[in-house]
Amino acid sequence: MSAFNDYYVNVFKNKYADFSGRARRSEYWYFALFNALLGMVLGFVAGLLGGIMGNETVTLIIIGVFYLGIIIPSIAIGVRRLHDTGKSGWLYLLALIPILGGLILLVFFCTDSQAGTNKWGANPKGHNAIADHLI
Repeated sequence: MSAFNDYYVNVFKNKYADFSGRARRSEYWYFALFNALLGMVLGFVAGLLGGIMGNETVTLIIIGVFYLGIIIPSIAIGVRRLHDTGKSGWLYLLALIPILGGLILLVFFCTDSQAGTNKWGANPKGHNAIADHLI
């Protein structure tokens, strides 16, 4: 469960609405994975509760609160991931373009970190310290 603490809980505790800096691929993808898993479990539990109570509104409220709680950190980690690849966080607005925007962002999110330091900070991988001094 170390990855859960490192990549999920840490985002909520320390980087909830932090749009500055950089985020490694592992930080972004673990966050996405845990959001998907928690969303599925919560959706199942909310569906059961709604079914038991005979009220679909309960399900919608529970799921709605979950997604409202993760929207800001999800956008923030996406922006930091774009920064890590050397791109502006404003490119996250590509998500508003149906299908094509999401595919472009997927490519960016899968791209390796930009070596060395860029205008958003030092490489979070930390192994490019020598390259940082040469720039």
